[in-house]
Amino acid sequence: GRSEYVIHKHSDDKISSSKQEKNLKLTVSVSPKLKSSFVAGGRLLLHLTKQNGKPPRSNSEITIGYTPSNWNPENTISFNTKDGSVLTNKFEKLNNVDTGKYYYQVVYKQNIDDGNENVEGNLFSNVDSFELGQSKFINLKLRLDSIIPPTTIISHKYVRTVLIQSKLLSAFSGHPRYLKAAMLLPSGYYEDSLKSYPICYRAPGLNGRYNAVNNLVSRKDFADWWFTKEAPQVIYVFLDSQGPFGDTYQVDSENNGPCGQALTEELIPTIEKMVNYNPSSKKRYLAGASTGGWVAMGLQVFYPDFFDGTWSYSPDPIEFSHYGLINIYEDETIFYNRYGYLQPGRRTTFGEPTFSMKDWIKGENVNSRTNDYRVSGGQFGAYNAVFGPKASDGLPSMMFDPITGKIDHDIAKQWEKYDLKKVLEKNWSVLGPKLQGKIWIWTGDMDGLYSNVSRSEERRVGKECLRLCR
Repeated sequence: GRSEYVIHKHSDDKISSSKQEKNLKLTVSVSPKLKSSFVAGGRLLLHLTKQNGKPPRSNSEITIGYTPSNWNPENTISFNTKDGSVLTNKFEKLNNVDTGKYYYQVVYKQNIDDGNENVEGNLFSNVDSFELGQSKFINLKLRLDSIIPPTTIISHKYVRTVLIQSKLLSAFSGHPRYLKAAMLLPSGYYEDSLKSYPICYRAPGLNGRYNAVNNLVSRKDFADWWFTKEAPQVIYVFLDSQGPFGDTYQVDSENNGPCGQALTEELIPTIEKMVNYNPSSKKRYLAGASTGGWVAMGLQVFYPDFFDGTWSYSPDPIEFSHYGLINIYEDETIFYNRYGYLQPGRRTTFGEPTFSMKDWIKGENVNSRTNDYRVSGGQFGAYNAVFGPKASDGLPSMMFDPITGKIDHDIAKQWEKYDLKKVLEKNWSVLGPKLQGKIWIWTGDMDGLYSNVSRSEERRVGKECLRLCR
């Protein structure tokens, strides 16, 4: 069976890993000015790259992850790549070259409300460099001397910012959590600010933030069109997907908390009160692409009376029997396909695989303080937290093993309540009439993440919605 094959392949990987010649040691200290901002229990991530220009933390070829135990910021902490508790991704690249200049930087992930790395509250060092030589031992030192500041929103007459403390999410987490959004007002808004305008809620792509409004308003071609009378007179709201395990997908979940309830009962009513929106006008819409496409579709399905239409562009898989190329209900592992070959995760427009699922999860394991993908802040850490149950340790359960990729079908079964195809099929007699004329899905025939494999089915479901709801 494939499970035996996977274990065998993993054993080979362990052997090749143990033959790595280089050993890198990093010693990290904390700047005195940041010691009061330090939060214990975070993840140290060392990034290395041969490219100068972008900070390594934003563009690295090699990543090394370590979670210090009982680190007192008054003292330095050291770790090396020979330590079994240290995970590496692409570290073998250092063994394939004899010389070369590498730039490096370290980040300390400590924001408990955001699973991502380059986000508010996390600490990072300056960039340094070293020349790779013949020596097997690389000894580096860095100091955490900067903290990532909060996201800011452009100051603009037609942009409004919303920031509220969520009672629902704060009660769930036991500490304050906040909801954010940015509103882009239509060109005619100040001519009649008491008018009830249509309102569109834009769900961002994976780990997107509400400051996406900044780039849009700053684009001259867009601004030259939007601020004319020819542009649609619609209030456009940029939602924020921040969550403790990465993107929350804006829905209630055991791990992230009542995010859908907080959105519909706390954030949206606050926004609509600010702009005098009249719910009886039935012009409350959703839009989004990729992750945002799933969110736009999911919110319309889970709240069929609340939202009045959705435009879902190239959504993440809305049925988990086509989770990329994986069927989570029947396959044994996400790492190897039925023929024993590595399961690809990404490809070029010519169909050439560039990145395997095994590579993908290895990277997320490195980014997570638990040495597995659960708190990586990445795509599969987010999926796992949103769709799966909570484990006995209070963290998300794992739908698949982080080392072998073996699927836990008991947990996979519990993902069904977020499998939108199954939700629609199970509840069609109730949902069908409510969704009449509300679902619009745009997809392509080619997808870098193999999501088009399921999109033929998404198109069928969309057409079925239209046919049955006419």
